This record gives sequence, structure tokens and C-alpha cells, in this order.
Amino acid sequence: MDYYYKFDFSPELVRLASQVEQRLAPRFQEIDKIGRINSQKVHYAFRSCAVSDSHFVGTTGYGYDDRGRTVIDRVYAATFGAEDALVRHFMLSGTHALTTALFGILRPGDVMLSVAGKPYDTLDKVIGLRPTCGSLAEFGILYRQVELDEAGRLDYEAIERALKDHPAMVYLQRSRGYAVRPSIFVEEIAEVARLVKKVSPESVFFVDNCYGEFVELQEPIEVGADLMAGSLIKNPGGSMAECGGYIVGREKLVQRCAYRLTSPGLGKEVGPSLGQNRNLLRGFYFAPSITANALKTAVFAAALFEALGFTCSPRWDAPRTDIVEQIIFHAPEPLVAFCQGVQAGSAIDAFVRPEPWAMPGYTNEVIMAAGAFVQGSSIELSADGPLREPYAAYMQGGIIFDTAQIGILTAAQKLLDEKLAEAPRW
Repeated sequence: MDYYYKFDFSPELVRLASQVEQRLAPRFQEIDKIGRINSQKVHYAFRSCAVSDSHFVGTTGYGYDDRGRTVIDRVYAATFGAEDALVRHFMLSGTHALTTALFGILRPGDVMLSVAGKPYDTLDKVIGLRPTCGSLAEFGILYRQVELDEAGRLDYEAIERALKDHPAMVYLQRSRGYAVRPSIFVEEIAEVARLVKKVSPESVFFVDNCYGEFVELQEPIEVGADLMAGSLIKNPGGSMAECGGYIVGREKLVQRCAYRLTSPGLGKEVGPSLGQNRNLLRGFYFAPSITANALKTAVFAAALFEALGFTCSPRWDAPRTDIVEQIIFHAPEPLVAFCQGVQAGSAIDAFVRPEPWAMPGYTNEVIMAAGAFVQGSSIELSADGPLREPYAAYMQGGIIFDTAQIGILTAAQKLLDEKLAEAPRW
């Protein structure tokens, strides 16, 4: 049966896609096993927290005594192995959640130590690497970083030396962001946690967990991180959260973050849910399964685009710790064509032609493709990349593998039609 008969794909590309999918069967089984275990973990958290139909009811105004908001916090904390959680739809993005935590924990004169090189571009102005009003630097908070080793991995010896200065916060970004370096596995995060506890136990170990939730069997909190944050329009929102972010970790730290998000003295006690509780709970319940589909999409894309002559990271057969797939093009034209192809293969806004533009918070022009039900959602199939060397696309998401394939194949066909890719081979 021709699964792609309604789409204008060349016979050669369809044959390649079929061969790729057959070869990926063992990898898909591994992904499904992890997804199954994580789904059962979430299911257990719902039962143990006694989630009820009554928790779906929203509040307005101040949001006092919002039972749904309270149970969402408990479900996140139970699932991620944390003492407490702060999950709110009015955290505007992953960057907002991270910023809330940074300002909630750090005080003037404190040092923030990033142990995986420079964080994602959108934190440049938050930290004060690029001068702006309201940055950490403006409040007298200092920043240091430990560079990665020559292989792009954590340099544990350098981290241990830096810890001897006893920074107030040790910061680690799990996903690669717009860097070429590999993403960081939970076992590597566990080693950093061990070093922090050994050398500078008073330091708060904070992990940016964006794109990593439910990819492995453990989360950073479970292996020693003190605090962890992420976005609800990535993995944990399960494509149903319309906005939001989360912070989980030690109870006293989460409370400090809540005081920053709302107001000292109010913290977690205010904030109306405005009818969002059902979406947040349902999205989180589906999140492990949807994350598994996003992982299958990433693995399929890696295998397909390697066969088209491009360098992909991670490789299709490599272990994974997040849903991001990096495809390196070494020139702006194929990067732009790839993102335009992903957009053209989407269910929403397929007629839109994305172009590079100067997005707020980024140092270079960025092209973004996201034909999503939730604007900017990167658990739904999306692709983006800055127009700078090595001209890499960062693809992520895919809530249904069967349809996410169409976006991947549409992008591949566009590259082939414009002679920006090699002829299909395997």
C-alpha cells in the first residue's frame, strides 16, 4: 500500500522512507518501552494524588483555594521525584520559567556558574551577557562559565576546580540549544550533582530541563539536582497545554521562586487557573506517549537526512536524552529550504512561507517553522535555526509520528527539488 499517495513525493524518496522505517523498528521498540514506563509513572502520580473531576474547575480573580492548581503541583512533584512544584499557565515560556528561578534564588553578590558553556541565546540578556535593563548583572549578580571539553562534553575536572569558589548556583542546560555540542544525559547530570555535593554542598544545582522530560527513565531531580525548570509547550504539556512553565525541586527553593513569580508573602497561594486545569492535567497525562512520538520523528529524520548526505546529531542509532535533532547544512539556502519544507508539510498554516527575521532575544536572524495548534509549540513538529555557521536546523516535536513523517518528507522533497541534497541513498 502506498501510504503517501496524496502527497507529491518522488518514488525514490518514498522507497527510501520505507527502507528507513523498516530499519528503525528496533529503535522504535526501545522508545516505546521508555514511553510505557514513564506513562505508568505519571498514571501512578495521578492516582496517588487523588486527581478528581472537581480539579478541572477553574478560578478567576485572585485564584485563592484553587484545588486544581494545587493538585497539578503535587502531580508534577510526585512524577519528577521532587518535594514541591510550581506549575503555572501564566509563565510565558521556558525562558520565563528559568528567569523566575534565577531571580528567585540569586541575590546581589552571588555567582551563577554555568557548567556546560554558555546557555541558550534567550538568556544572554537575562544574565547580562548583552547589556539590558533588569538583567542579573544589573542587580550585581556575577556570572562564570566552565567551557566544554574538546569533544563537546562536560569537563568534570574543570567543574570541580570552579566549584572550589563556592558559587551560589550551579547551572546546567540539558539540551544543546543552538550550540553544536551534544545534549547532556541524566547520568552526566548525576555526576555533576555528586561533585556539587562533594565540593560545594551549599550551592543550588539548577537544571534547565527543556526538551528532556520523559526521554529517559529518570529526571535530573531524581539524581541530585536541587531545582529544575521547563516549558509546558514542550514535552510536559503533551501538546494540550496552551502556554505555561514549571519549576520543581526542594520545597524552600520552589517557594522562593513562587515569591518571585507573584509577590513576597503571596507565593503559590494566588493565581487564577482561568479554565486551564483540565488542559494542564490531560496534557501531562499524555506527555510520555507524545514525547515517544516526537522521539520517533527525530530518529526517522536523522536516518533519512543522513541518507541524503547531511550530518545529523544525534545519529539515528545513538542514545538520546532530548527530542531535538540537529541537521547541519553548512549554508543558509538548505537551512531555509528545510524549514520552509517542514512548514509546508504541517497541518496548520501549510500555506505560510517562513523567512529569517530578527527575533527578540536572539543574536542572529532566525528562521522558524511551526505549523502548530499552539503557537510556538515545540512538542508539535517544528524546526528553527539561526543564520550563522554551521547553518544547522534544530528540529523537534511530532505529536503523531504518522503525520510528522509528512513534514519531514516534504522538507526532504523540497531540498531534492532545489538540488540542495544528494540523491537518496541507503
